Amino acid sequence: MSIVAPTLDKPASSAAKKMRALMLTGDRKIELAEIDAPPAPASGEVQIAIKAIGLNHIDVWGWRGMAFAKRKLPLIVGVEAAGEIVAVGPDVTTSKVGDRVVAYGALTCGKCKACQEGRDNLCENVASIMGFHIDGFARDLVNMPARLVVKVPDNVNFRDAACAPVAFGTVQHMLFDNAKLQPGETILVQAGGSGIGTSAIKMAKAIGATVFTTVGDDAKAEKAKAIGADHVINYRTDRFETVVRKLTGKKGVDVAFEHVGPDTFNGSLLCLKRGGRLVTCGSTTGQSIQFNLFQLYLQQYRIIGSFGCAIKNIGESLAKMSSGMNPVIDTEVPLAEFERGLARLESRQVFGKIIVMF
Repeated sequence: MSIVAPTLDKPASSAAKKMRALMLTGDRKIELAEIDAPPAPASGEVQIAIKAIGLNHIDVWGWRGMAFAKRKLPLIVGVEAAGEIVAVGPDVTTSKVGDRVVAYGALTCGKCKACQEGRDNLCENVASIMGFHIDGFARDLVNMPARLVVKVPDNVNFRDAACAPVAFGTVQHMLFDNAKLQPGETILVQAGGSGIGTSAIKMAKAIGATVFTTVGDDAKAEKAKAIGADHVINYRTDRFETVVRKLTGKKGVDVAFEHVGPDTFNGSLLCLKRGGRLVTCGSTTGQSIQFNLFQLYLQQYRIIGSFGCAIKNIGESLAKMSSGMNPVIDTEVPLAEFERGLARLESRQVFGKIIVMF
């Protein structure tokens, strides 16, 4: 693996003939390569110098080699990033050189009914997800449509901002657009030590919800309590369904926050009170389950699928960071050690986010 740093002493990409990029070249094979820098941004585009990227399970899936991902290798990885605008294309009036921004990694059309209504993650003509289907953010420079960048508040650093598009934005959309969590309600957050799990604990507690969460060891349990969880269950030593039912007087919780998949999904349903809502954004333990339809309609559960977030959710997330709700950071790794970060994420030893700094 060789590292060749590009020249970035001038804002325009014409001064940077080459740049670094993390390339997925095969299953579990990532190389830090030297590639051509992008051209000057075209009309409606901005050029971003990437400063930090956040790692997510979608990165792990891509690293492993997922059969459902239609893509061509080599592929630049990274689905979530923050950086600084170093050049703007013609006709761009919403951004300027020097703006600190995060980028929306789903290449939406911006024209369909869903996009026009601000429901970007339901775009009818979405092209691809960057870092998974097509080249992503793990490179020194990237050109993006100006409409897909969101300005970062002055008091939010690049490390934290890199968590906004996925870790915070996904949770913001799940809890408040979809599950419609209300102050005083109860919520079960599965895998409370993950990047989105820690974010969900913080966001739910901030509005006055009572938070139950599951973790895999006692050390994580203490950390979960420290960020606001009211009841923490070590799923390796206790059945979380039994504990939740007992602590709620057999009533159950109002909301179950799911992203684990088959290992916990049916247990999460059992933890709901009548009329409760289960919202899910992930399936890290598999893609298929069986569940009891009789239970579903008799208990009048609402099951809500949630994927990604809308651009407005990123702005809402950054506003929360600006007000002091910082993401939980497990580890920072340099660009050359990206693969070590993925391995740590895959091991499930993390508590919070893993950030790759440029």
